[in-house]
Amino acid sequence: MAEPSPILAAEGISLRFGGVRALTDVSFHVNRGEIFSIIGPNGAGKTSMVNCISGRYRPTEGRVLFDGQDITRIGTNRRAALGLGRTFQNLALFGHMSVLDNIMVGRHHLLKTGFLRGMLYWVGGAQQEELAHRREVEEIIDFLEIQHVRKAPAGTLPYGLRKRVELARAVALKPKLILLDEPMAGMNLEEKEDMARFVVDLNEEWGMTVLMIEHDMGVVMDISHRVMVLDFGRKIAEGRPEEVLADPHVRRAYLGEADEVTQPAEEVV
Repeated sequence: MAEPSPILAAEGISLRFGGVRALTDVSFHVNRGEIFSIIGPNGAGKTSMVNCISGRYRPTEGRVLFDGQDITRIGTNRRAALGLGRTFQNLALFGHMSVLDNIMVGRHHLLKTGFLRGMLYWVGGAQQEELAHRREVEEIIDFLEIQHVRKAPAGTLPYGLRKRVELARAVALKPKLILLDEPMAGMNLEEKEDMARFVVDLNEEWGMTVLMIEHDMGVVMDISHRVMVLDFGRKIAEGRPEEVLADPHVRRAYLGEADEVTQPAEEVV
């Protein structure tokens, strides 16, 4: 059987802010068609790494390869056009716009009709193009089960639904690789179960490769194919979920376990 091909590779990524090192010589790859999770304590460098991949930050050292192309120095819009989608830890929706319009924003880079042709909306191709995009957005709305709020202003929705709308907007980019920054943060158990199901279905039914940051270890272990652990900006483990969880370095860094059990001193009488 052929080895899976990487869709993303980070090679020797280091990131500094002044004298502070956020990442130090981190290398890993994400295989095409897998769910790959990055875990670690708060401040471990997880979001910094995703920012380097999405283009918000430029690494101080190292490079990022996407689908065989070096994207280290290209902008976020170009990366989106190449097939990189992203959600954020802090919601970045347009609160005054409807759910439908928020999702339509995610398809802006796919529009092909130019300005002059767009002026001839009713006789040119712009109307047909918009209708085609609307059909695809409606399919995403149905998939994420948000039909009942499609016309509601995004800012009026409960938190769990807003997270779902942001996922919909990222999916609307038609990404080959979708970056999810804590997609289940702040959710109750039922909302987490729904979101985990959507992530798995995006991977298995829609064919999207997923790179996810998530603190809920139960979710990570249940749905991830492979996991990488960061601690203080360094990679300390990478592999299948069960292998990573059993690693003593991970248990010490992430779960706070000591290397060995210290026996209590005998009481002095």
